[in-house]
Amino acid sequence: MKKTLIILSIGALFAACNKKTEQKTDTVAIEDGRAAEKSPGGATQFDINSIPVSNAEVGELPFFSFPKGLDFQNKPVQRSYDMLFFPLKGVMTPIEGKIWKTYVVNGKSNTEEWSLPYFLKSYDDAIAKVGGVKIFDGKVSQQELDRITPEAKYFGEEGSIDYWNEPVKVYVIRRPNGDDIYIQLYGNTATGAIQILQKAPFEQTISILKSDEIKKELDAKGKAVLHINFDTDKASLQPDGKTAVDEITKVLKSDSHLKLAINGYTDNSGNDAHNVQLSKDRATAVLNAIATSGIDKVRLSAEGFGSKNPIADNSSEEGKAQNRRVELVKR
Repeated sequence: MKKTLIILSIGALFAACNKKTEQKTDTVAIEDGRAAEKSPGGATQFDINSIPVSNAEVGELPFFSFPKGLDFQNKPVQRSYDMLFFPLKGVMTPIEGKIWKTYVVNGKSNTEEWSLPYFLKSYDDAIAKVGGVKIFDGKVSQQELDRITPEAKYFGEEGSIDYWNEPVKVYVIRRPNGDDIYIQLYGNTATGAIQILQKAPFEQTISILKSDEIKKELDAKGKAVLHINFDTDKASLQPDGKTAVDEITKVLKSDSHLKLAINGYTDNSGNDAHNVQLSKDRATAVLNAIATSGIDKVRLSAEGFGSKNPIADNSSEEGKAQNRRVELVKR
């Protein structure tokens, strides 16, 4: 009898060990939003190299049609360059590239009631067929949302994800050329939303004004707008920024009576007080660089206005780039 009991105990022990091993494997294999909520920021960094490359033909953005009977609620938002946050391993991560996003509802000719499982399952299957992998399925922690909300100025526009009340599903289609496709979607009892982003590099379309162009703008409008590049969140001029300063100096040397106010501006990312100080520091950096070239500081002044008086829409990265500027104003 004792021998039998010992055998049974050992068998039970092996069964328990196997069960623990299986549970541990499941936890590693499935990215669970609930785990992210318990330990926000503690998750390991997402590694795109862990995702198999897909060579499937996917066409052009937005890559997928709507499921039968469904349609967009309003005109989808599509931009050639922007930034969206995606919860990667529970951490809201900014990704830049081409975007397309919209709310999804029943089409006008659809006589059936809205079905959330139909909406989610349709995209889940379609994405999987082209080699997409689900990398997150759950709710984003409140801590993460609080952290990124000041920067996510696009929250609330067409196709926004309701991270606060609903779970979100996130997929990635890894492409051989690095133009990976990220997709996130959510739904409720009446509607859904989908956001699709394909990674793409930023293409600079702003050129440095030459001295004659700056003078022409000053004479015609009383001011000239320049996009001078600084190190991120600093007042240190980048090499092409120094080139812009050289052009300003040429204008001042060509007209000894010209006096300029140098006004710095930022986009609306981050804290207002910080942006005002940063814009002033950058304007001052331009002033000092001009003075180093032999221009009397008496002819110059520097001020910062932060994100005030935007000249473009701050909801897109292209607009933000336009708003990060220095304005030269005749005094």
